[in-house]
Amino acid sequence: AAQISEDRRTAFATVNIDPDLDQNEMGELGVRIRDSLPEIDGAQIEVGGQALAGFEPPESELIGIAFAIVVLILSFGSVLAMGLPIAVALGGVGVGGGVVVLVSHITSIPDIATIIGAMIGLGVGIDYALFIVTRYREGIHHGLGTREATITALDTAGRSVIFAGLTVVISLLGMLLIGLKFVSGLGIGAAITVAVTMLASVTLLPALLGLAGTRVEVTRWRGLGAAALVAVSLLGVGLSIDPLLVGLPLAVVVMVLGLFLAPLKAEVPQRVRKPSNETFAYRWSHQIQAHPWLSVLVGTAVLVLLAVPMFSLRLGASDDGNFPEKTSTRKAYDLLADGFGPGFNGPLLVTASFDGAPDQAAVMSLSEALGETDGVAQVVGPVPNNIHPGYQPAEFAEAEAVLFRVFPTTSPQDRRTTELLERLRERTIPEATDGTAIDGNVHVTGNVAINADFTTYLSGRMPLFLGVVLALSFILLMAVFRSLLVPLKAVFMNMLSIGAAYGVVVAIFQWGWLGDLFNIAGAPIEPFLPMMMFAIVFGLSMDYEVFLLSRVKEEYDRTGDAKNSVADGLAATARVITAAAAIMVVVFGSFMFEDNRITKMFGMGLAVAVLLDASLVRMLLVPATMELLGEKNWWIPKWIDRILPNINVEGPAEGAPGHGHGGVGEDLADELDVVPALVGESAGLGEGGLRSGS
Repeated sequence: AAQISEDRRTAFATVNIDPDLDQNEMGELGVRIRDSLPEIDGAQIEVGGQALAGFEPPESELIGIAFAIVVLILSFGSVLAMGLPIAVALGGVGVGGGVVVLVSHITSIPDIATIIGAMIGLGVGIDYALFIVTRYREGIHHGLGTREATITALDTAGRSVIFAGLTVVISLLGMLLIGLKFVSGLGIGAAITVAVTMLASVTLLPALLGLAGTRVEVTRWRGLGAAALVAVSLLGVGLSIDPLLVGLPLAVVVMVLGLFLAPLKAEVPQRVRKPSNETFAYRWSHQIQAHPWLSVLVGTAVLVLLAVPMFSLRLGASDDGNFPEKTSTRKAYDLLADGFGPGFNGPLLVTASFDGAPDQAAVMSLSEALGETDGVAQVVGPVPNNIHPGYQPAEFAEAEAVLFRVFPTTSPQDRRTTELLERLRERTIPEATDGTAIDGNVHVTGNVAINADFTTYLSGRMPLFLGVVLALSFILLMAVFRSLLVPLKAVFMNMLSIGAAYGVVVAIFQWGWLGDLFNIAGAPIEPFLPMMMFAIVFGLSMDYEVFLLSRVKEEYDRTGDAKNSVADGLAATARVITAAAAIMVVVFGSFMFEDNRITKMFGMGLAVAVLLDASLVRMLLVPATMELLGEKNWWIPKWIDRILPNINVEGPAEGAPGHGHGGVGEDLADELDVVPALVGESAGLGEGGLRSGS
């Protein structure tokens, strides 16, 4: 009778699942159960529970790749140069995913780590390769051969890529400090993918550059048209728009016709490259440096305003009511909530154990107290642990424990349900059991209680995690830039951009702003998300910090001019940082098309953080604060300078001995014997590489 609602319109059955099944096996079991359900006229049968919800690899990342194709072509003006970063990123993510699967046999790695790893790996993989290819093309433009240009790119941008990648990995592995398998698994899975894509950028990419040679500078109309059609086809897959899938066969047709039709065989004219001091970024930097205080105040005010919602952050687990309405899991949740009440989807389990003979009077007193607690809709129990078919009341004397199912009046994710849990633990149970045989032996568990305890534990460990990541990042940046103030303001500004990203996530996913647009409702923020986002965003923010400031430092070391070195550094990196950020924003933002709420939150949070970091921070706050500090930017106490390790992520500065003239290549070749083979020398390709173009 307890399994039938009062209006006798809703009923349910409980399926106990083998605890040895992993998440994929449970998802497959859910599919089999749903497929085996009978069709009964006038009846709606659904399967509920997240354990059986299943797991589907995301397709939205194809949207990110499609836009990456467009951004890279606009940035490079070359189809081949566009294809290299994407190929390296996909290869890195694929191999990284395989390594994660292997590692999952050694330690626990949750399935969501696969999605997050693909999201991050794709973004950083394209970015890392983009920076190296850009530096390679600069070498080609300065008259270097394939081998020298590749080695110079590795010795400059490659160093920055390795440092930036290691920073992200260190940030992610900092999650091991939390001491929970689930959180550690998330960090390990994402760190592996980032590490593999980083390695692909400094190993696979040089080999591909050796094959491409100077052809990265040539694009034919056939290749441009085919690339655009492939992007359209990828959008069709990612957005499930079937008519767009025609883009792929049309791309093949264009390539074939391009072998015969002169207009398609013709080369696309290359854009004329402006001198550095005529670029928008150079002029922008000087404008910002002319009004540094105003720029700092405006940039900081915007970031602080966006961060305001963060102060109302409520951590907790969202319930099945956040699944898409079309899913069986959501339909089952709604049926149970309508038939039995919203709290039926998240009962609290109260256990009472006996040290000796069962105290039936104490148990009944506890049952009565539970039922009278504000916020409790119904109490089912006590159920003794020795119950069986044919159970007799006299057998209660042999019970070792009893179980109560306490159904709240509110849904599992409702704040009032958490408050009920606190009342039961802090007041109802202690008062009802004081002086009885079960005093101190009554505990509250269940999914709601577990999630609340998980949230409390993570909140307590968060300061340690933040402190370690911030301290390590600060020390690493001090060692790289030999400065005290540059890493200090870098950490501060990164914290501002992360806080702003948190604020946007809270406003959309907790408050429900723009909920109709993104097909979401307001709910608590998963407790591990702020920590995971911090690790990822802080690492990615350091990427742009290193790429920009290493170029500024390079100019400062060469000229000694603090003011113009900022403008020159920004002019040299603004275009590639903008392209890299645009790709990351689109790749991360594309995951907003996923049904999984956690994936949506990660995608939105990371996209907003990168957008703010590449715009307000890099283009506004960095040049303004660098101008305000002037020569002090590069000051460091001598005693600190002596004890810090020497980490060079810049490579030789322009004009240094050997820069761009073989010296760098010889030095690096001595250190890395594999480089000549990677860039094609051992393959006998020579300086020109392959002679075919798109």
